[in-house]
Amino acid sequence: MLAAAVRNTFKPTISRAFAASTRQVRGIQTASLPPLPYPYNALEPYISEEIMTLHHQKHHQTYVNGLNAAEEAYSKSTSVKEQIALQAAIKFNGGGHINHSLFWKNLAPANEDGGKLSDGALKKAIERDFGSVEEFKKQFNTQTAAIQGSGWGWLGYNKKTSKLEVVSTANQDPLISHVPILGVDIWEHAFYLQYKNVKPDYLNAIWNVINFKEAEKRFLEATQ
Repeated sequence: MLAAAVRNTFKPTISRAFAASTRQVRGIQTASLPPLPYPYNALEPYISEEIMTLHHQKHHQTYVNGLNAAEEAYSKSTSVKEQIALQAAIKFNGGGHINHSLFWKNLAPANEDGGKLSDGALKKAIERDFGSVEEFKKQFNTQTAAIQGSGWGWLGYNKKTSKLEVVSTANQDPLISHVPILGVDIWEHAFYLQYKNVKPDYLNAIWNVINFKEAEKRFLEATQ
């Protein structure tokens, strides 16, 4: 299956999150919606309960359903032409499932781990590659806010240069050029109900609930 190939491509960080939200149905490995690691209202006031509920139960569930439907159709097809046509749906929905499975773990309540970047390997690397944590956030917000249409902003680890870099992906494309350390969903469904069309306000607010402990785990895994 193509999604299995996708999972292998993103080892170890993405595949770990993706594999945790799959199950076997009639011998076919299918995706399932992972539970949030916190209540829907836990990220307030920075991300509302209404947004989190719709984002998780409706939008992420739609990607899961779309991926499963496309994979089932692919497994039943005997036409190469049909299989090629299905690749776009697998890429879009599979990417949406991968990205969101990472995103939920990427966040934490502000009264717990949210927004807290402690001294450690990740903070040192950010200061090395961006000059300061504040400069990193400024660069991240500027580049992410500039995304045309829908997409994702990422802090990624470039294994070729051994540096952290701010990058973006369009639509639901997963990050493959870098190892994803943290990502921010810039689709309107992630913020519009609360922040309307003012993306900079959403991007400024989300740092209060970024789970830097999880990001550091990914960073350490990527640099092993």
